[in-house]
Amino acid sequence: MKVYILQILGFLVLLNGLFFHCHAWARHKFVVEEKSYTRLCSTKKILTVNGKFPGPTLYVHKGDTVIVDVYNKGKENITIHWHGVKQPKYPWSDGPEYITQCPIQPGAKFSQKIVLSMEEGTLWWHAHSDWSRATVHGAIVIYPKNGTSYPFPKPHGEVPIILGEWWKKDVMEVLNLFRQTGGDPNISDALTINGQPGDLYPCSKSDTFKLMVDYGKTYLLRLINAGMSEIMFFAVAKHQLTVVGTDASYIKPLKTNYIAISPGQTIDALLQANQPLDHYYMASRVYDTSTTSLVPFDNTTTTAIIQYNGNYTPSSSPSLPSLPYYNDTNASVSFTGSLRSLGNGEHPVNCPLNISTKLIFTISVNAFPCANNACEGPNGTRFAASVNNISFVSPSIDILQAYYKHINGVYEANFPSFPPFVFNYTAKYLPLDLETPQNGTKVKVLEFNSTVEIVLQGTNVVGGTSHPMHLHGYSFYVVGWGFGNFDKDKDPLGYNLVDPPLQNTIAVPQNGWAAIRFKANNPGVWFMHCHLERHLTWGMEMAFIVKNGARPEDQLLPPPPDMPPC
Repeated sequence: MKVYILQILGFLVLLNGLFFHCHAWARHKFVVEEKSYTRLCSTKKILTVNGKFPGPTLYVHKGDTVIVDVYNKGKENITIHWHGVKQPKYPWSDGPEYITQCPIQPGAKFSQKIVLSMEEGTLWWHAHSDWSRATVHGAIVIYPKNGTSYPFPKPHGEVPIILGEWWKKDVMEVLNLFRQTGGDPNISDALTINGQPGDLYPCSKSDTFKLMVDYGKTYLLRLINAGMSEIMFFAVAKHQLTVVGTDASYIKPLKTNYIAISPGQTIDALLQANQPLDHYYMASRVYDTSTTSLVPFDNTTTTAIIQYNGNYTPSSSPSLPSLPYYNDTNASVSFTGSLRSLGNGEHPVNCPLNISTKLIFTISVNAFPCANNACEGPNGTRFAASVNNISFVSPSIDILQAYYKHINGVYEANFPSFPPFVFNYTAKYLPLDLETPQNGTKVKVLEFNSTVEIVLQGTNVVGGTSHPMHLHGYSFYVVGWGFGNFDKDKDPLGYNLVDPPLQNTIAVPQNGWAAIRFKANNPGVWFMHCHLERHLTWGMEMAFIVKNGARPEDQLLPPPPDMPPC
């Protein structure tokens, strides 16, 4: 009888634990809808979440699981991606259109389960369909687990600083136009900080974002580059920053006068309010190597204001910071190359040392022939882009569903491990016959728990530029980078295998390379692509399938019942 009672009590405790666990999940409602917004002296309707631009910030703790009910009340299909969230064994909520799901159609709803694991710091969410992410995006703030703390003194305040872009035209018109012409998209009319261009632009002064600070206190700036087109420089006038994290992973504190941040990347930086009481600009502008290539860029500067509390008469005009010049490659790579993982007992470095799978991916801007040479790409062609000379073609149903349900004909599992053509990738002048890639929907299959090294090799096929490459489902260690062609014999000798930074987005330098490593221990389908939106539109993307492990706990979980239909 006692045994029976104990069994019942144990069962009730288990039920209670399950009940508590399920109901402990925070739930959020995201309503995607159009709202009117005024910028640069004109008003237009933009796609928003809950009427906000930027959208609402999600506040979570390390290891949390949250549910976000996404309602599409807009006119276009939509998906939402939780950028940098690894979603262990659960790619169903990852979000990239036709990779892990079909889009949420107008009038429909999808409840997305966001599964956090080792992430701690700042990430962000954004639309992952067409160009909707220009306005559909927001921050994810991941606090340490309850009972633990930051590996630095707790700041007195913190604020997301989201860098973005603004077009006077509807962004879908911008997208449709350059798709039709085969050329480049129109550049943005303004850069933004937290949705505001700042007072260097017309009709913008009164709405400039202001951060109020108290002298002597420290503030955590959670920087996010949500821009569509460019790597950005960022600085605060007369204030030094201390970078403490990137892509929701802590780094050794790095004191710097400026930050270089790629589209998709996040940077956590401490600001000490230690200057005389006044108003100071924080400012951001583009880093773009296209000053020597074919791509125009927005050369304006966006500003926000650091405003000290207190009784004083501010300067007639706030001080502007000294930002690196637009094409200052040394400034960009010097900052990025200075990041080092924190590597302490609570935040160890687990960089794979013995590699079982070595891959080399060339990333190129390409061109397709155009009838009568009537397109606006180089010499009348249509712009394209590729990874290992494959320009990705989106399937009609998502790859994850096809993989899980064994549906044939959706993708090919033969993505090349190495470039199909070996040439001087970064030569100044390259033969025109290298410009045309192949179209394909190809994936690379990885064995569960394989240790992977990918060398991302930039090329100068149509024109070299930096490529911020983002991998879904994983963070990776950036073990090396350099200019020119990767040398498989010499360059690995200079790898940092002691404290390489752990990131989910890496800017491959113009006509250079970057080497990343990770352990393929997250089964499912995972997207890899350039976070310059025009390159993604042109096909600089591919997908990995990571096979199941042998144990049940190492296998892909089943889909939710409300997956959007294709």
